[in-house]
Amino acid sequence: MNLPQLSKKGMIAGLSLVILLQTGILAMVYISARIPMWTGSPVLLETRPVDPRSLFRGNYARLNYDISRIPAQEINRLGKPRPNERVYVRLTPGPDQVHVYKGVSFTRPESGLFIRGRIQERSWRSAGSYRIRYGIEAYFAPKEKALALEKQLRTSAVAKIYISDSGKPALEGIYDR
Repeated sequence: MNLPQLSKKGMIAGLSLVILLQTGILAMVYISARIPMWTGSPVLLETRPVDPRSLFRGNYARLNYDISRIPAQEINRLGKPRPNERVYVRLTPGPDQVHVYKGVSFTRPESGLFIRGRIQERSWRSAGSYRIRYGIEAYFAPKEKALALEKQLRTSAVAKIYISDSGKPALEGIYDR
């Protein structure tokens, strides 16, 4: 069986194409994650503390929001939700311009401010509510900053996020209240 021989030029061209393709994919992932920061509306959400470190992921603060748990009766009135089903949570400015829950739907709202999330399975600890994940539940920081952030989250802190027109959020930072 004779295999075709690749010329040096062909190998360099192939390798260049692979590198260009991988770089392009990485650039698209980065751009997709940053679009809400460039085009979205700024929103403040109240945060709740969760363990800030992981041996595998490094130093970070895991964030929990007031809008991370939606009462089961609010979602069940819309129909039987499936795990990982997309939901749209409507937000409204509350006291101190911190945004709060206003409603939920399985379809994208025609107007108003909303954030897109996914329903997680209900656990025995949250039988009366569904956990919603928005993709902004982790904030990575150097070790010293992560430890300081842990203390800050114990008292009161807000997360500044940007939400695109499609409801996709991006976390900008965590600040004292």
